[in-house]
Amino acid sequence: MKPRNDVARYRRNWQEEIDSAAIYAAIAQVEKAEKLAEVYRRLSASEEAHITFWEGKLRDAGVRATNRRPSFRSRVTVWLARRFGTQSVIPMLAMKEQAGRHDYDDQPEALAANLPVVENSHARLLATISHARGSGMEGGLLARLEGRHRAVGGNALRAAVLGANDGLVSVLSLVMGVAGAHSSNRAIVIAGLAGTLAGACAMAMGEWLSVQSARELAQRQIDIERDELREAPEEEQEELSLIYQAKGLGTDEANTLAAKLMADKENVLDTLTREELGLDPAELGGSAWEAAITSFFLFFTGAIAPVAPFLFLAGTPAVAISLAASGLALFTTGAAITLLTGRGVLFSGTRQLLIGMGAAAVTFGIGRLIGISVG
Repeated sequence: MKPRNDVARYRRNWQEEIDSAAIYAAIAQVEKAEKLAEVYRRLSASEEAHITFWEGKLRDAGVRATNRRPSFRSRVTVWLARRFGTQSVIPMLAMKEQAGRHDYDDQPEALAANLPVVENSHARLLATISHARGSGMEGGLLARLEGRHRAVGGNALRAAVLGANDGLVSVLSLVMGVAGAHSSNRAIVIAGLAGTLAGACAMAMGEWLSVQSARELAQRQIDIERDELREAPEEEQEELSLIYQAKGLGTDEANTLAAKLMADKENVLDTLTREELGLDPAELGGSAWEAAITSFFLFFTGAIAPVAPFLFLAGTPAVAISLAASGLALFTTGAAITLLTGRGVLFSGTRQLLIGMGAAAVTFGIGRLIGISVG
C-alpha cells in the first residue's frame, strides 16, 4: 500500500495532466493555422499519455481514477480561447509550463518515465509560440522550436489583472484612510476621485514611457543592423549561416539559405531583425498610446468599487458597502490570478482579500489616529 502522501501526489499530477490535455485539445479546435493546430493536438496526445501513466500509478496504489473532469481554472481558460482566440491564452499557458517544468524533477516515478524531459520540451515550445505572436509557424518560430528560446513576456491577462488590482487596493486604502479621520462624505468622494485620477494618470504615463522606451531601443537596434548590412554584408551573411547551422541545418544548406536571403534586398533586413534580434519590425513591442490608455482604464475600473458607494450613501452604510464591494472585487482579482499561477481559486482569492483588507485596515487606523489628534 502506497503512503497517503504518494497517493495525493499521484492525484495532483493526474489532475494537472487532465487540465493540460483538455486545454490543448480545445485550442487545437480553435486554432486557424493548421500547423499550429497540429502542434496543439500533439501536445494534447502527450498529456493524455501522461494521464494514463498516473492512472496506472493510482491503480497500483489501490485507488480508482475514472472521472477525467477538467478543473474550473482549465474550463475558464478554454472559454477564453474560444471567445477571444488562442493568442489570448498562449502567453498564460507558456508561463504555466515554465513554472511547472521542474515539477517532476524530484519524483522518481516521473524520472523513470522520462517525464521531466517532455515537460521541458513543452515549456520551450509554448514559450516559442507565445513569442511568435502570430498564427503561423514561420521564421524564428521554427528555429526556437528546436530549443532556442527567450523569456516569456507581454502577458495581457497579467497586465489587466494587476492593473485593476492596483487601482482597487490603492484607492480602497485611500478612501478608508479618509473615512477613518471622520471626514465628511464630500471629502471622501473628492479624495477617492482625486486618487483615482492621479493613480490612473501615473499608471498611464509610466506605461507609455516603458513601451515607448522599449520601442526606441528596438528601433535603434534595427538601425544598427541596417548599417551593418550596408557596411559588411559578408559578415551578416556569415551570421545568418551560423544561425541556421545552430538550428540544425548542415553547413552547405545553411550557406545556401543565407545566400538566398541576402539576395532578397527588400526583405533581408526584416529577416535579420527577426532572426538575430528576435524582434518583429511591424510591432516593436506594440503601441505606447494603446498601452497608456489601457492602463488608465484598467486602474480606473479597479478603483470604482471602493469609491462608488460614497456617491449614493454616507456614513457607516457607505463604508460597509464600500468594503463589501471591494472585498468581492479583491477576491475576484485573486481568483483571476490563478489563471497565471495555477494555485487554487479559494487560496488565491482569500489571500488577495486579506492583503487588500489589511491595507485598508492600516490606513483606516492611521486616519482615525490623525482625526482624533487633529480634533
